[in-house]
Amino acid sequence: MEKVERRVIEPITEVNLERTHQWFNRSVHRFGTRLQLLFLHKGLLYVLIGFLLGRALILTEVLPFALPFFGAVLLMKKDKALFSSLALIAGAVTISWQTSLFVTASILIFLIMKKLTSLIYKDKMKALPFVVFLSMMLTRIGYFYLQDSLTLYDYMMAGVESGLAFILTLIFLQSLPLISARKYKQSLKIEEIICIMILLASVLTGFVGVSYQELQAEHILSRYIVLLFAFIGGSSIGCTVGVVTGLILSLANVGNLYQMSLLAFSGLLGGLLKEGQKFGAAIGLLIGSLLISLYGEGSNDLIKNLSESLIAIGLFLLTPKAITNKLAKHIPGTNEHTQEQQQYVRKIRDVTAHRVDQFSQVFHALSESFVTFYEKSEESEDQRGTDLFLSTITEKTCQTCFKKERCWVQNFDTTYDFMKTIMHESKENTYHGNRKLKKEFERYCSKPKKVEEAIEQEINYYDANEKLKEQVQESRRLVAEQLMGVSQVMEDFAKEIKRERENHFVQEEQILEALQSFGIEIGHVDIYSLEQGNVDIEMSIPFCNGHGECEKIIAPMLSDILEESVIVKHEECSSYPNGYCHVSFGSSRTYRVDSGVAHAAKGGGLVSGDSYSTIELGFGKYAIAISDGMGNGVRAHFESNETIKLLQKILQSGIEEKVAIKTINSILSLRTTDEIFSTLDLAIVDLQDASCKFLKIGSTPSFIKRGDQIMKIQASNLPMGIIEEFDVDVVGEQLKAGDLLIMMSDGIFEGPKHVENHDLWMKRKIKELETMDPQEVADLIMEEVIRTRAGKIEDDMTVVVAKIDHNTPKWASIPTSKHYKKQNVM
Repeated sequence: MEKVERRVIEPITEVNLERTHQWFNRSVHRFGTRLQLLFLHKGLLYVLIGFLLGRALILTEVLPFALPFFGAVLLMKKDKALFSSLALIAGAVTISWQTSLFVTASILIFLIMKKLTSLIYKDKMKALPFVVFLSMMLTRIGYFYLQDSLTLYDYMMAGVESGLAFILTLIFLQSLPLISARKYKQSLKIEEIICIMILLASVLTGFVGVSYQELQAEHILSRYIVLLFAFIGGSSIGCTVGVVTGLILSLANVGNLYQMSLLAFSGLLGGLLKEGQKFGAAIGLLIGSLLISLYGEGSNDLIKNLSESLIAIGLFLLTPKAITNKLAKHIPGTNEHTQEQQQYVRKIRDVTAHRVDQFSQVFHALSESFVTFYEKSEESEDQRGTDLFLSTITEKTCQTCFKKERCWVQNFDTTYDFMKTIMHESKENTYHGNRKLKKEFERYCSKPKKVEEAIEQEINYYDANEKLKEQVQESRRLVAEQLMGVSQVMEDFAKEIKRERENHFVQEEQILEALQSFGIEIGHVDIYSLEQGNVDIEMSIPFCNGHGECEKIIAPMLSDILEESVIVKHEECSSYPNGYCHVSFGSSRTYRVDSGVAHAAKGGGLVSGDSYSTIELGFGKYAIAISDGMGNGVRAHFESNETIKLLQKILQSGIEEKVAIKTINSILSLRTTDEIFSTLDLAIVDLQDASCKFLKIGSTPSFIKRGDQIMKIQASNLPMGIIEEFDVDVVGEQLKAGDLLIMMSDGIFEGPKHVENHDLWMKRKIKELETMDPQEVADLIMEEVIRTRAGKIEDDMTVVVAKIDHNTPKWASIPTSKHYKKQNVM
């Protein structure tokens, strides 16, 4: 029986709790929505603010708040202007009937002046402060005139009141949209926060005179607001809010002058102690109230001030965390604001990555659609072309023949085989020499001459059509490869965008502790990547005065900790002695490439048809390229230079080498009909493992010197631009430290005079070299070739020499404690 009760009761309890939780959340959300609807959409917020601003006075007789508020509401929320005006008049009635008459008169004069001004100046926003100024001036002067004769003091008070109204109009125009908009801006500027605080302080002025057992309402609410903003924004915001609020309250009542000091000091202490959460900020207000009360008013009002502060603290402690978090999102410098900004940036990043990924999928789909075009069966295509060709011949010859029925109905296969054989023989130009086939066809066909002439005439169109189909097919294939390459690059880019910075808090603390235990002072450590071969660390250290501590000490210690070579990538020294230097560290490459170039134009001219480039591709690869334009002079230089520039841009974008070269070839072949072509000799060295890819398009062989051993690298491809369809041969070779890679144009390789075997001659000259300096090797090879020509330069000459060496850091690693080795750091 107990088991049965448990089975029945437990699920019901869980369901009820879940339903209760959901009902509570829905109720809270519904209440918040209705409250927002009531205050913002129905206009209750403007009624409350208007009522309090109608009561707000400065020096017991100046009313600068009411008319600017009405003008701002009339301009921005015209449908709420009537309620606002009635609320202002109602608030003024609680002061005196004269005050309500003054507010009513100022509103009526403002409406008249606004109507007149609109006939002259159309920009209502710019005209509003001036209309408020004139309306307030006329109202106050008229008020003084009705009371008594005007004096200089009256004119001065009218000017001061009008000037304050002018300034407050500008402030209300800035602050009203910030507190009444349904969706806040992501962050507020300091000026906007001050405008909001002036509006709130002006509203608090309406509470002057409201008290209970000598506890002033404006004191309680002002301290609550200062405490709230100090807790949210810190000491700077708290102190600023305290000064602004206290200043306006002191203008409303001279007796409140000490409140400015109390609020400012309390805001400062509350912001400094906000790390202790709400209780810490509350203690700051208590200390500020106690000190200012003892110093200013003495012990007479101490109990009253402490009571007001305790009530404000009670309101502050009752304030829901959701409200403080929501306000903190709009104040710069807070953690909530930072998280909101990061979330926004993350959202933008995800949207961008998604769009890039979508584009990648589009290019991939386009590539596949082109692939389906050219991957059709060649046999079916040939059969279809043959059938189409024979149908054309039949239409021209057999359609009117009396033997049509016998040939194409009774003996279709025989006739079709005859026509197909004649077609292929004519295509190969062997039909006229095949007497047996001609005699058999003459016996079979009644119009053999006519058929033969039609086939010979039509075969030329057929060949042209087949070549055109092949070109279109090759173009489709090339476009498919290019689209696939672009798709891959965009996919990789999308992945990089999505990649979050990994949290390395523990590793940062360990590295910081290791360096500090060695006696090095470090400001901060930021680790972005600890991936093998891709270390990325940033630090700030005290002013080093150019002594190189980062390169000589910190980088070697990081090399020992991470167990790989780490070097200084970038260093930005402080411009003053007490500042900090910012340094970024990264993995050094396993190998490095030093290059040397010798270059000469034909006849010693200035413009050479050869172009070359050494390219740091940025992802651990180093490219060396030589292009030789056909001929000499400006046009050849243009072609080779364009080839190199295109290659550099495409390779740096991340597209695969084969696709890059085929893309350049298609551009060069389609760009011009002139018989101008160029060669390309490309070598790409991986700086991590020294593997090398050679891609040679119509270029001369390259040579690798490893000690006394000379290796030749060659491939057989036509120059770029001659044909559209070609396969790029990639030759791979594993290089070693100390190897010399020698690449040259045909002017160097074929330059020596009276040499039959250029391979042997070049190998012998390279083997005889005693130096391993790349520039010296390039100069010596160039000099040897020119000497064989008796000092004449018969062709453009270019030779590029690259030496592969281990990338040994300048400073050896410094041993640290085993506790900080990579297995712990990682």
